[in-house]
Amino acid sequence: MAKKVAVIGAGVSGISSIKCCVDEDLEPTCFERSDDIGGLWKFTESSKDGMTRVYKSLVTNVSKEMSCYSDFPFHEDYPNFMNHEKFWDYLQEFAEHFDLLKYIQFKTTVCSITKRPDFLRNWSVGCGHRDRGQAK
Repeated sequence: MAKKVAVIGAGVSGISSIKCCVDEDLEPTCFERSDDIGGLWKFTESSKDGMTRVYKSLVTNVSKEMSCYSDFPFHEDYPNFMNHEKFWDYLQEFAEHFDLLKYIQFKTTVCSITKRPDFLRNWSVGCGHRDRGQAK
């Protein structure tokens, strides 16, 4: 039986954490409050949830060789310094290539994380689903 792991957020760190869990035969569940991956890299015209995100004209100031995942380099035709759309495309390609989307519960906000006294499961994660009420 694989050990269960909670990952909070499906941004750059979250999706790489999911992949690391899968690589180590762990069972990740990622809780993402929005309806898509990318976190701060997912551009939207307005910020309904109060999160700051990339701005429309953003271009990275870190080269593609330094900002890629070690096991998933950028395509050769990607520019050395890319705009936010190209970087988000890369995150989407990474998630799809390693079949990570199936581990993500979208529109799910983590409301609490508490240590359990019984030691059978170390932590309890309380979540609110935007469309379905509360769950644990």
